[in-house]
Parts: sequence; C-alpha cells; structure tokens
Amino acid sequence: MHRISNAVRLLLLLIALGAFPAGAAPLQAQWEFRLLPGDAQGAAHPGLQQWRAATVPGSVHTDLLAHELIRDPYVGAPEAELQWIGLADWEYRARFDVDAASLAKAHAELRFDGLDTYAEVTLNGKPLLRADNAHRTWHARVEGRLRAKGNELQIVFRSPIRTLLPGVQAMPHRIAGNYPSPYGDEPKDAMVGNFARKPAYHFGWDWGPRYVTAGVWRGVDLQAWDAHRLTDVAVRTDSLDAENAKLAVVLQVEQDAVAAPIAVDVEVRDPDGRSVARVQRTVELKPGRNSVDVPVELAKPRRWWPVGHGAQDRYTVQARLDGSADPVLAREQRIGLRTVELRREQDDKGGQGFAFVINGVPIFAKGANVIPFDAFPARVDAARLRQVLVAARDANMNMLRNWGGGYYEDDAFFDIADELGLLVWQDFMFGGGMQPGYDPAFRASVVAEARDNVRRLRHHPSIVLWCGNNEEETAWKDWGHGRDLKSADPAFAAKVWQGYVDLFGNDLRQVVSEDGLGVPYWSSSPSNDLDEKANDSTRGDKHYWQVWGNPALPVQAYLRETPRFMSEYGLQAWPAVATVDQIATRAEQRIDSPVIRAHQKFMAGEGNTRLLHYIELGYGTPKDFEDFVYLSQVMQADGIALAALHHRASRPYTMGSLYWQLNDVWPGASWSSVDYFGRWKALHYAARRFFAPVAVAALRDEGSTRVRLINDGAALDARWRLRVMDVEGKVLRRREQAVTLAAAGVTDIGTYADAELLAGADPARTVAVFELLQDGKVTARQVVGFVEAKDQVLPRQQLTSTLAIDGDHYRLRLHSAALVRAAWIDFGALDVQVEDNLLDLLPGETRDIAVRGPVDLAALREALKVKTLNDR
Repeated sequence: MHRISNAVRLLLLLIALGAFPAGAAPLQAQWEFRLLPGDAQGAAHPGLQQWRAATVPGSVHTDLLAHELIRDPYVGAPEAELQWIGLADWEYRARFDVDAASLAKAHAELRFDGLDTYAEVTLNGKPLLRADNAHRTWHARVEGRLRAKGNELQIVFRSPIRTLLPGVQAMPHRIAGNYPSPYGDEPKDAMVGNFARKPAYHFGWDWGPRYVTAGVWRGVDLQAWDAHRLTDVAVRTDSLDAENAKLAVVLQVEQDAVAAPIAVDVEVRDPDGRSVARVQRTVELKPGRNSVDVPVELAKPRRWWPVGHGAQDRYTVQARLDGSADPVLAREQRIGLRTVELRREQDDKGGQGFAFVINGVPIFAKGANVIPFDAFPARVDAARLRQVLVAARDANMNMLRNWGGGYYEDDAFFDIADELGLLVWQDFMFGGGMQPGYDPAFRASVVAEARDNVRRLRHHPSIVLWCGNNEEETAWKDWGHGRDLKSADPAFAAKVWQGYVDLFGNDLRQVVSEDGLGVPYWSSSPSNDLDEKANDSTRGDKHYWQVWGNPALPVQAYLRETPRFMSEYGLQAWPAVATVDQIATRAEQRIDSPVIRAHQKFMAGEGNTRLLHYIELGYGTPKDFEDFVYLSQVMQADGIALAALHHRASRPYTMGSLYWQLNDVWPGASWSSVDYFGRWKALHYAARRFFAPVAVAALRDEGSTRVRLINDGAALDARWRLRVMDVEGKVLRRREQAVTLAAAGVTDIGTYADAELLAGADPARTVAVFELLQDGKVTARQVVGFVEAKDQVLPRQQLTSTLAIDGDHYRLRLHSAALVRAAWIDFGALDVQVEDNLLDLLPGETRDIAVRGPVDLAALREALKVKTLNDR
C-alpha cells in the first residue's frame, strides 16, 4: 500500500523568501536538533541526545520523521505513542558566518518570526532572549556579539505541558479548556492549552490529532544597518470613491542617537506598472522611532473588489530613504484600494443587520471556514494554499473565515486571497474555552502578538474583519462555563469575565483601531459584540449546531433557522476512499476499526455513530465501508445545500453563509469540502451550484416547497420552468413563464403544496424539477423529491458511460434512460480533475463531463466507477 510518509516528505518545503520582511535576509545556517541532555524522556528514547540535521522552518515532529525516528504521524493510529514528544525539552542550534559588510554596520538584529513556544535563546554562549508566544515576532539586537566565522545560535524549547501544568494545577478553580487529552500526557482536569500562546489545535480538536509541537516554525533572519532603517510602510485610505483617492503613505523609520535630515521618496504604480504618483521630500528625523506621513492623491482610482463584483486591481507603493535601494532603506508594498464597512442597521422588529459593505456595495458573503492546513505548519507551501483557495473561488465563494484556533497564516495566503478576490474574516488566535485575560502579563503578550500580526497583514485588501476569538463568549454565556465557575467561586468568575472584557472588548479593539487601517473589529464569533445575548439569530453572527451537534435535529431544521449572518454550520463526511487508502489498509477500512476510529475525532472517536445516524435518516444503511463513504458525502452535500440556499434566499435579512469547513488538517473524517490532499468531496461540487451567481432555491419542508430565484448581479430577464415527472420521464405537469430577476436580490416565485404538485401521483416515484433558463439553456436546476432518498423508487442500472479523447482533455459522456440521483464519478487514486460531479440526470438526459490529467485513456477507463443512489 502507498503510505503517506512519501507524500509528507515531499511537503517538507521551506517558507518562500517572500515571507521575510523587506530588508532582512534569511539566516544562512546549518541547523541541528536533539533531545535536551538530561531530559526525563531520554531513558525511554535512547540515542536522541545526539545532534542530527534539522530543517528550519520546521518542528521536532517533522525532524524526527525525516530521520525515521518516529512513525508517520498520520498513517494508522500512532498518536498515543507519540505524545511523549510534547512532554520533552528539545534543543536546536545553528552555526553561521557573517559577511564583512554586515559586521561593519553600526547595528544588527536577529529576527525570529516563529518560536514554538517556550524558548531560551543564546548566541555564542550568552543569553539573547526568552520567548513564550508562538504567534509573536521576536527581535534581538546583536551588534558587537557577532563574529565573522563560527557563530552559534542555540535554542532550548521547553515542554509547554510541563512548563504550565504546575501553575494550572495550583489554581483552586480552573477556567474552561477545550479538548482533554485521551492519552495521559496531561490531566483531563488541568488542561494547559488555554494558557499557552501557541496554536490551540496542537492540543487536539474534533477534526485533527493531538501533536504538541516545538521548534523554529517560521524563519530567522539577520538585518544590519547604520544610521537609520525603514521598518514599516502602511498605506492609509483617507477617502476613496470612483473619482478620487486620498491616501497617506505612513513610513516607520528608526534613527540612531543623532538627529538628521533624510530624503524620502514615495512612488505609486498602477496595476499595469505605470507610475501614477511620486512624492519627494526631506524630513528631519529625531533619535529613536519616527513616523512619517506622505500624502498621495490618485485620480480615477481602480478599486479592488471581491470576486464577482469587479476586478482585483492592486497598486504597488515603493518607499525609499536617501534614494537608496539598500533593503534596509527601501520597501515595496502591494495594496488594493477599497473601503470596508460592517453595516449593522436596526430593523423595525428590534433586530440588527450584519452585512459587509465593500466600496459602498453590500456583499452577500458566500464561503466557508478555514482551519490550519497541516498539524505541522512549516510544511504548508504556497502551492498547497493556492490549490485550496482556487478551489474556493471555483466553487463561487467570495469569503473565507480564518478560524481562531490555529495560527496567523503566512502572507502567501493573503496574497492569493487578494489576487482571487476572496474576502477574509480573520480571527485572532483564540479557539474556545476561556483565557486568563485577568493576568496583565498574558494580556500584554496578546497585545504584542496582535500588533505584530495586524501590522504584518494590514496591507491586504482581502482582510475585511478582525474578530477577537471563536466561541468564547457563547461558551461562557450559553454552555455553562460562566455558570459553573460562578457557582464554584463567584469572585474569581467575575475576575475572569472582566479579564475577558478587558482583552476582547478593549485591548484588541484598540489595536485594530490604531493599526488596522479602518478594518472593523468584532469581539467574538458568534456574538453581538458583547451585547447581552451571544448567539442570536436576530442580531450579530450565528453558529448553528442543532443540526449535527446537539440535539442532532434532522437537516430540515436548517430551514427553520434564519440568522442575520451564519458564520458556522456543518455536516461531516469521510474523504474519498483514495484518501483513506493513504492512512489505512483495505482490511482496516471498517466503520469501527481502530485506525478508522483514530481518524474520527468527533465525540472522541465515536463520531461515526452520529454520521451513521444522519445517513440512515435519509439514505438507509450503508452496505460496506465504501458505500458508507459515498453516502456520507451525499448526505453532507444535500444538507449543506439546503442550508446555504435557505440563507441566500433570505437576503437581505441574512447576508452571509459560511459553512464549516473548507479544508482539512490531516486525512480523516471531518466537515471539510476539500480533503487533506486537495480532493474535492461531493459538497464542494454542490457548493459550486448552490453558491452560483444565479441559483434556484426550491426548498421543501413539512409538505410544501417554496421557490425563490437568487441573483447576485444586475437585473436579468429569464424564464423559469416547473416540470413534475415520474422516474421514467413521463411529465405529469408543466409550467413555464418569463421572469425578471431582481438585482442583487431574491425573486419569490411561490409556494407549492405537495398535494398540488403530485395531484394524486405516487410520491415515491415522482419528482418536481425547477429550472431557470437563459437564452433557452438551463442555467440552474433543483430536483425536489417528495420522500426521503431511501424511500424513492429509482430504476436500477439506468446509466451508461463512455470515455473518449476530446482535444486537450478527455470527455466522459453520461446518459440516463430514467431518473438518476447523486451520480458520483470516481477515478480512484488517479491524478485527474473532473469538471462536474454529484449529478442528478433526468430521464433521457446526456451530460458531457471534461476530465483532465496526466493519465492515458486505457488507465482512465479501467479506473472509472460511477456510483448512484439508483444502485443501492
């Protein structure tokens, strides 16, 4: 069996040089690592105290894997046996030389973009810094401490569990954590994750493994300069419309102990590379930090728009000091010109809207939540980010929410989002539970972390919201976290809540206000920004988990929940069997096998019972594991389509629908629509239809179907058609008429009772087909059944398929003699892209599907499988 370890090793790529700040050079060093001599884990793991080559950026897990000292963390069920790594202390060292030109400079600094997490750094045998926050950038001045040859940088990483556990255990009453470890590496009643400023998901989540990492997870660079250096460039938009843009280019300049005049040169180039503005002036610098504002005005600016609403034009701003091209004196920034508003208008029923307005235009947000792309962030490269973000754009998404339990993504993520026109809702990195905001040192560390990342990312036009945290307010108010602590210790509970308000209500809001260049701030998700009720359908954003979560309502309940903005909802599914093959042998592929349970993190491994519950409600009992995978994906796609179309059809009351989740952190069961290897699940193909600019929402509930036509763009003339037909193709009723679709809105066609549509026909053998036609072609369709899929009487073996070469791709032709539901095209492990999938075919219909990939026709024909609900 092909094992994932080969794929993992191929993903051990360095962060692109573009991730480093302008004016800094990645440290050219030879890195090594070892288990810290004397560590308690040494007895059980002999030989690890010797130095071995390390990869930086990276982590101890990936370094151990590269030397084949541990099993692949993703294959089989190795998680329990690898928890010792998070309990150990590790040491890294780098040996490097420094060129004569850098040594001759008056000033020098080492910059660490990511130390995970409790790190003691020495340079040439002397202490340099102590770090305690993986999300921060750490700076250390090193002038006078460098030598031409043989510099040695040493970093000792202390176990976060062993570092924090004594303090947590000493607390008379503990604040709520997230997911307790099932492996015994930390007590279940004394979780340390909420006290550590490192990615929360490293301590385990309900979609990913528990691997408590350590290491230099982002780059290290060295910068040297003389009298002054340019440390930051930001572009503030003071006013912007179609006619004029008034900007301020704000330069941060560090000057040494002597005041001096300096020449400043700012140039702006348009999206075509032409110079459209240039300002030159001389300014007087005082010793220390200086902020220099350079006003710039542009006529007829080309604004940046979210995808589907206009072009993603971007300008380039270049700033130089002293006319120099020296990297410490020059910076270049790519920006997009746009205005952002979070519009929260009161309605006449006491509710309050929640809509993103870009350049004055309200945008219905269509998209998904993003989690980390790997348990080990340093092995995520720009190509992998692009693959998933392009998939989001291709599924007609225009917004992604970067969830708060991971890490702040590299600039590459946001560069791609800028290019593709994807709006980004960016959480600060707090994933749940409660934080020790009552601790001044903790708050100060978070504020420094926030400033580092807001300043690093603020030039990206894709970022349209900074959000304080994920689910902490609702956990306190609605899940019993606050109630339980108040019952145990009212005074401490009041202190904890005040710390929460101080941190998320005040501190982070102030950082975004001062440094966020006008992007709005929201204190938590879901919330109404610290209003009394946290998870409210009439105000603020909503997380809805009564479907799938507790009390596990049927998917039709989505139609009875109408929020102002749905920022989380979801249904699980397993990834394709080809992905499961990467982690489990075919003999291990059983719903209850240890390996499959190990890759099902919901309900601590019991999540397949919940998944089976939803499958059996609508589709019956799976015949085998392959059928279980197929039906899980069909169920997920159908259920999320129901919810998303309901949200879109509720515009403008509802102005956003972000399902949980877009991507995966490892191969396993989850709520994702794109799996760890980039394979599209059925949900992602469905999303391309239910998020399409023009769509039909024919939503059946409690014996009637309400039909609405959705249009994201300008008003358009079309025709809509209804056909009621039996599964063999006999049309029992037909209606067709002209319609003008409202601009950026919803056109209500009407509500049809089952009795009216069926007129006595057998509901198990009849469907209603609602379609939208433009220029005589069907551009949107929805097939509505009158019974659950498991109760439909569908003719068997009605689908034929042929494969042929068609120019630069292959053409798969499907033809159905009768109604076919949920046809899933599968080429196994072959590296091919299928144009469309998860198809309903009407009686007599033929569909041509493009298939692309470096595979010959014979292999393609041999691998082809098409599963349908008819075959069950």
